[in-house]
Amino acid sequence: MTSAYIQGLTTLEGEFQIDRLSVSGQLPPWLSGSLVRNGPGRFEVGSQQYHHWFDGLSMLHRFAFRNGAVSYANKYLQSRDYREAMDKGQITVSGFATDPGRSIFQRFFSMFAPGTIENGNVNLAQVADSYIAMTEVPLPMEFDPQTLKTLGVFDYGGDKLRGVLTTAHPHFDSKSQSLINYMTEMGRKNKYNVYHIPPGQKRRELIGVVSVQEPAYMHSFGMTENFVVLAEFPLLMNPLRLLIRNKPFIENLEWKPERGTRLIALNKRDGTIKTWMGQAFFAFHHVNAFEQNGDLVLDIAAYNDKSLIDAFYLERLRAGGSIPTAQLRRYRLPANGSNAEYEVLVSDSIELPRLNYKHSNAKDYRFAYGVSNRPDQPGDFYNQLVKVDVHERTVKVWLAEGCYVGEPVFAPAPKAAAEDDGVILCVVLNAATGTSFLLVLDAHSFIEIARAEVPHHIPFGFHGQYFAD
Repeated sequence: MTSAYIQGLTTLEGEFQIDRLSVSGQLPPWLSGSLVRNGPGRFEVGSQQYHHWFDGLSMLHRFAFRNGAVSYANKYLQSRDYREAMDKGQITVSGFATDPGRSIFQRFFSMFAPGTIENGNVNLAQVADSYIAMTEVPLPMEFDPQTLKTLGVFDYGGDKLRGVLTTAHPHFDSKSQSLINYMTEMGRKNKYNVYHIPPGQKRRELIGVVSVQEPAYMHSFGMTENFVVLAEFPLLMNPLRLLIRNKPFIENLEWKPERGTRLIALNKRDGTIKTWMGQAFFAFHHVNAFEQNGDLVLDIAAYNDKSLIDAFYLERLRAGGSIPTAQLRRYRLPANGSNAEYEVLVSDSIELPRLNYKHSNAKDYRFAYGVSNRPDQPGDFYNQLVKVDVHERTVKVWLAEGCYVGEPVFAPAPKAAAEDDGVILCVVLNAATGTSFLLVLDAHSFIEIARAEVPHHIPFGFHGQYFAD
């Protein structure tokens, strides 16, 4: 049995430049800029298959808006991983859950000499005047946001910060105008190095350090006005086991639910740390975090265990395997206490959550947008979009028969007064036609106002950013 959405997990052969897509409906006249998206575009090399959705070779997609028209272009990220694979006709570099078979020496080298993986297929960010494509190793690739041309490995200015794993979800601190992220350093001593990149610079500067015995796999983190918040799930790494076991990265991690989940708040000013403990859970994506009456509030798309990782193996996905659904949980980390309790905000699931970031991030916000599953089709791939009002605890939904949705990106209207004054931009696969379209929703009403048809399918991606002109 194959899934109805299998086209979204199929390689897109070729790179295209389409000056004008067919648009139905009407785009707002103020929409002028580019939506650039990232994700896997190739799922095999020669006769070898990548095993996991997270491992496909990166492809960038650009939708550019001007005067009510939309153009489209796509390009493979010309990383060393991509070039070597194409030249040799085989997979040459390990990924998240794919390992081409390497010696212990090669695994040791790739583990402790970061710079061996360049497949930045997860997210995008702007650092000073550079645009970068990122994955979960600290080796982003720079690209031209207009042409999508790969410019090479991004240079952090020669700083000495170390780490072998990072997140592709840095935060922008509106107060300091700096970019914040962390790296996991492994060796004789394991630690999370939290750093920032000051405005206009590319050099990373250390904010604080969290020492750990067994580092956890954390795909993203939360940030409030004064704190970086790490959710240390009990999905743990043993550096020695990573080296000596002949398995790809994620299959070496151990789920230890008896450990619970530790929530760590690191003060951005002085690096001091406070921790709370909660029941074991797992998440890929934080939604938002903020401070309230001395407490920290952490909204997160949470799962009871790590089964979502296993659900994203390509063989299972293509066969229509069931996908676990996330709860939108609100964890409260009390100023005078050490226990992390949570409540579920709405009954609908949410994943790939987005905000009106500039307006709402690190603040007591109202609206979140994400992908979800229709209640009558549990376990299907993401087939509806949701807008969650976390104040009223209500949900608005967009769906269309046979359509599978990607991450909804919020584009704010100029001089917007309301938090939801803008549009939602989302790449959607139409399973009936095997092609994709860009969906444009009014963010306030959550009603479709336009769509731009692409004459081919766009493989399911992960994250994107809207860059206004």
